[in-house]
Amino acid sequence: MKKVITYGTFDLFHVGHLNILKRAKELGDYLIVAVSSDAFNAIKGKKAYHKDVDRKAILEAIRYVDEVIFEESWDQKIKDVQEHDVDVFVMGDDWKGQFDFLKDYCEVVYLPRTEGISTTKIKDDLKDKM
Repeated sequence: MKKVITYGTFDLFHVGHLNILKRAKELGDYLIVAVSSDAFNAIKGKKAYHKDVDRKAILEAIRYVDEVIFEESWDQKIKDVQEHDVDVFVMGDDWKGQFDFLKDYCEVVYLPRTEGISTTKIKDDLKDKM
């Protein structure tokens, strides 16, 4: 079985999220999604609209996703890849090169983002309408 892992906050779930999950799943047989915990988001200086347990529940309902774990720190990725016997690490191409250190442990793939949609864009658009 070929295992794939991806990471993200997955707040304000949108079609761009769905597209990346679908394309990630196409790279293997089993997709693990590591969703940023609220505590980790605080470390990053981010605040998600939805609580981590709710974002996890949404991800668990997506048919492409086989397992959801929490991301608690920047440096847990090597451990996750090893503990879950991951073959492919997937991220959006706006992170290109940032996770190449994982190539010692698995294949690293950067997928193109869906044009015209992002959580940041949604938040900005909502601010503009206020």
